[in-house]
Amino acid sequence: MPGVDLNTLQNILDAGKKEFLEKGFRAASLRNIVREAGVTTGAFYGYFKSKEGLFRALTEEPARTCLERFREVQEAFARLSPKEQQRRMDEITEACMDWMVDYIYSNFDAFKLVLCCSEGTEYEDYIHTMVEIEVKNTHRFMASMESVGYQVRKIDSQMEHILASSMLSGFFEMVVHDMPQKQAKIYVHELREFYNAGWMKIMGL
Repeated sequence: MPGVDLNTLQNILDAGKKEFLEKGFRAASLRNIVREAGVTTGAFYGYFKSKEGLFRALTEEPARTCLERFREVQEAFARLSPKEQQRRMDEITEACMDWMVDYIYSNFDAFKLVLCCSEGTEYEDYIHTMVEIEVKNTHRFMASMESVGYQVRKIDSQMEHILASSMLSGFFEMVVHDMPQKQAKIYVHELREFYNAGWMKIMGL
């Protein structure tokens, strides 16, 4: 943004975040945002093309970074040998979730917006996108185990989706309920242990 007044930009971002957090994207009022920021509607459009653009500016980088890290870890895991996948699954899952917790708490308001206030935006299906990645990689893990002779129990596709959805929705409850970070670390550790054991049980591994 050439010629941008950084103070004005920050005022708009702060006002937008406040309005979105209080009311959600759909109900948020651009009139309230510009009034809170101390600018005119015309001045607002010098910085953002729309209310959607402002919401994106508050959320895009953290949301993308977390999703990309989640996908990259899954892809790296899939490239391991079946033996390494089995041996290192807990370690890799724990490291990924620990990183995600730390990153989320470093960008807490952005994730609060994505998870609780994004209906009507491109982020309203954020968890569902992660669920699709998780289900895809569950299939790859099952195929990997079968390739080395394990008798893997077939799981109904709806059950796969339900389990992955409940796991990831459960993970993000720390944001929905404003858990302190220290508590969230313990919560996520226990959640991970519960779901890892459950997946292994229903797969027959």
